[in-house]
Amino acid sequence: MKSPIPFAAICLVLLSGGCYYDVEEELYPDTGCATDSITYSGFIQPLLEDNCYVCHNAVSQEGGIVLEGYDHVLVRVTGGDLIGALKHESGFSPMPQNQPKLVDCQIEKIEAWIAEGALNN
Repeated sequence: MKSPIPFAAICLVLLSGGCYYDVEEELYPDTGCATDSITYSGFIQPLLEDNCYVCHNAVSQEGGIVLEGYDHVLVRVTGGDLIGALKHESGFSPMPQNQPKLVDCQIEKIEAWIAEGALNN
């Protein structure tokens, strides 16, 4: 009769190799929110199209607010309405209405674009 020890040793080696646990933070480190080089055409306009244009376009103008086109956005930026509404700050109607707040990184990118002068680029 053959000894079961070699078979058991092989099984033990194979099983111990399967007990490795990956640490998610090491595999996928948080790269943070890159707020450099934010442009109106590359980030701001597409974000507004996806989240705001349904209600705040040139046709529907919900609440008398239009966010379609740079000039209309700039009016809301200079008045502070855009950031106040997106951050759900007191005194502002939280936007998008009846939807979750935008992701913090998206808001940070809008704030960075505004801090850089809210250019039409």
